Formats: sequence, structure tokens, C-alpha cells
Amino acid sequence: MVWLLILVPLLAAVVAFAVSSPALRAWILPAVGLLHLGILLVALAGWRTLPATAWFGLDALGGWVLLVISVLFCICAFYAPAYLALRPERDHRVLSTCLLGFLGLASLLAQARHPGIAWVAMETTTLVSAPLIYFNHNRRSLEATWKYLVIGSVGIALALLGTLFIAYAAHMGGLEEPLRYTRLMENGALLSRPWLRAGFVLTLVGYGTKMGLAPLHTWKPDAYGETPGLVGALLAGGVTSCAFLALLRIYAVVAAAGEGAFARELLVAFGMLSMAWALVFMVRQTDIKRLLAYSSVEHMGILVFGIGIGGLAAKFALFHLAANALVKSVLFLSAGNIHRSYASKQLPFVTGALRRTPVSGWLFLLGFLAITGMPPFAPFLSEFNIASGALSTGHLLGGSAFLILLGGIFLAMSETVVQVVFGTPSAQRVRTPYKDAPATTAPLIVALGLALVLGIWMPRPLQAMLDHASTTVDGVLTARMEVQR
Repeated sequence: MVWLLILVPLLAAVVAFAVSSPALRAWILPAVGLLHLGILLVALAGWRTLPATAWFGLDALGGWVLLVISVLFCICAFYAPAYLALRPERDHRVLSTCLLGFLGLASLLAQARHPGIAWVAMETTTLVSAPLIYFNHNRRSLEATWKYLVIGSVGIALALLGTLFIAYAAHMGGLEEPLRYTRLMENGALLSRPWLRAGFVLTLVGYGTKMGLAPLHTWKPDAYGETPGLVGALLAGGVTSCAFLALLRIYAVVAAAGEGAFARELLVAFGMLSMAWALVFMVRQTDIKRLLAYSSVEHMGILVFGIGIGGLAAKFALFHLAANALVKSVLFLSAGNIHRSYASKQLPFVTGALRRTPVSGWLFLLGFLAITGMPPFAPFLSEFNIASGALSTGHLLGGSAFLILLGGIFLAMSETVVQVVFGTPSAQRVRTPYKDAPATTAPLIVALGLALVLGIWMPRPLQAMLDHASTTVDGVLTARMEVQR
């Protein structure tokens, strides 16, 4: 059944490319999104431990990440038909095809049990997501697409080199192909330490570029700023989640080999740098979509910081992956609605959104409160536990800096958000015909509702999956901490 998670979206991509009716093509997206999510839930309900010899399959970690991506895709897919109907001047054949292709390739990455296959899947997600950035067909979107491709290609090349270094570390330890993740972890003590360390540094830089960790994030402001909101949401919560998963697989191998302390120091450093870098560029930011791009840089930093701290923080870093994806979809899609109403995404032209687009304005405001860690939304739960995990394990400096940066980012973002949602709409801008409608706001309300529910209560099966996933990533570290106690 798990093969259907790959084949269904890829076959649907071929159908979408062949269909001549734009309206029918647009509705293929939510239909496939629901089907994919249904298949995934059935597969996860029958989840079992994968054999060590498996080349493909869903473990708890891959299932968790793919569930996040599948839910995010459904939210964006149900938003897509109404949005694309507002853009009749744009042929969305390539857009629909690439969106479905991305879902299929993300499913391949989640199931890959070999670092080489995972690298191929990650590279192909780059290729299918690049045309999405060029959807507006103007000079700025073309520049953003090329920047995404060039910087992403450098990053993915470094990730390949790092993967080869890890393979050579296994060769030096007497291991030969097939080097599946499970085999590498079981024989971690045999791996050559110098080559393993070099491989992790290269994969961290390579996959970190795809995540958008500072200072490797330079493609993000342009790509997120010049692409439609639904594409921005999938980039921020989908492509970055794929890169994070690829990095976690390598981190688990390094930790199993006894080099976890070395890897964690690098992850904490990149996490702190990303949050501080984002804060600097959020101050007095006048472009609402670029503001969200820097927010994405911040939250990628939170993810790797939590993994670097380990234990409770690592578990809630994985939870934060879901929280960030849900709230980012609300922010990007509501920002897209506001942009369509004002025909601008720049202050001071975009003010008084609560008057002009009241539903999208409220969603943007609530999304801002959620993403900056206000209770009772899911990001508050994850950020609180990441900070608690840091402080309770003796990382007083890192935990304190984490909290200070969160406070600074809240203040920096609020300066722009308050101007966007409050006040009187600028008389300098002619109002476009766009008005809030159920089709362009209901998916956002669902996403925000899910973020609210997860902040208060998590179903037992999801809790069990999260526990298993965190053990996959951080099991070696946790076991050692328990022995020491």
C-alpha cells in the first residue's frame, strides 16, 4: 500500500498535465490530496517495525514527516481551485503538475531507507518545485527561480559529497553496500570517525541550504516573496520538511556512531545563528511575504536547535515541524489574500486589512500570534518544551538566548503585522475586486483550528508516533542519559 503514496500523485501529475480543462485540472489537486491522506492514515494505522533489509517503507519518523506534508498539501489543495479561478490569465498546467509531482517525491523521500535514494528524492523535489516559483512570469519571479536553483544546486551537491563521505566512512570500517540507514546505525562503531564527521558537516550545510538555515538562506526571501501564497506555504512547510528529514537520517547515523556530541554542537550553533539572523532582518521589514520568509529562517533554526539539545527538546522539535507547517499555511495563504486585495505586499500601501479583508486580516493576526508562541496554539507548546528541555539539561546560556530571541522576534514581527491589520486602508491604492470568500478562507480556518487543537490535545496514536519518531532520531542520546542517571 505504501507504494500508492508515491504512485498516485505521480500518475495524477501526468493526468493533470494532459487535462485540457483548467477547472477540472484544479480540482484534481484536492481530490488527490484527500486520497493521499487517506492512504497514508490507513498505512500508519497498520504500522509495524521495518525489517533491516527494507529499501523502502514508512517508519515512525518518515510517517510523521509525511503526515505533516500530506495535511499541508490538502490545505493548500483545497485553497487552490478558488485561487486559480482568480488567475485566469495564467495557465496552471505546469503548476498543478509540479505540485502533484512534489507530493509523490516527498512520499519517496519519506520512505527511502538508503541515503543515496534519499538524496535523489531530495534533488528531484528541488527540480519540481522550481517552476512553482516562476508562476507569475515576471522579472522578479525569474530572478527568484534562478537564485533558488543555483543556491539549491550548490547545497544539494554538498549533500551528495557528504553522503559519499559517509559511505567512505563505512567502507573504511569494513562495511560495503547496501548501506541502508538501519545497517549504518547498527554498525555505527565501525565507521571511520574523521570521514563521518566531515560527511555530517557537508550534509548539514547541504540540506541546511534546502531548509534555509542562516547563512545559507539567501534564496528564501526572493522565492517566498515572489511566489503565490499556496506555493510559499508548501515551500515553507513541505520542501523544508523534506530537507529536515534527510538531515535527521544522517544525524541519527552520526549519533549511533558515538559522534552525537559533535553533531549537536553544530546544530545548536546553526539554530542560534538562524534565529538571530532572522531577527535582524525582521526589524522594520516592509514586505509582508519577505517577513514570512525570515520567520521561516527562524523556525528552521528552532528545529535544529531542539534536535541539538536532545531529549525532550528533540521530541518537541519534531512536534514543532507540524505546528510550524500548519500556522505557516495560515500566514502565507492569508497574506496572499491580502496581497490580492491591495495589489501590493508592501507597507505603507497595505494597512487596515481588518476593514478591507476582515476574515483574512483576522487569520493573519491570529497566525502571527500563533507563530510567535502565544498560547494555546501548538507553537507555544513546542517552543515552551524546547526551552524547558534546554534549561533542564544545563544548557542555561542556550536556553536563555533562545527565549530572548523569541521575545525579540515577537516585537520585530509585531511592528509590521500591526500596521498591516489595523488602521485605515491607504487612499493611495485602488481597491481590487477581490473579497474574502469561503473557498479562500475555509482551508485557513481548518489549519488554524488544527494548530489550536494540537496546542491543547493530541490524539493517542499521534502521541505514540511522535514518541517513536523522537526515539529514532534521539534514541542513542536518550539511552545514554538514562544510564548516566
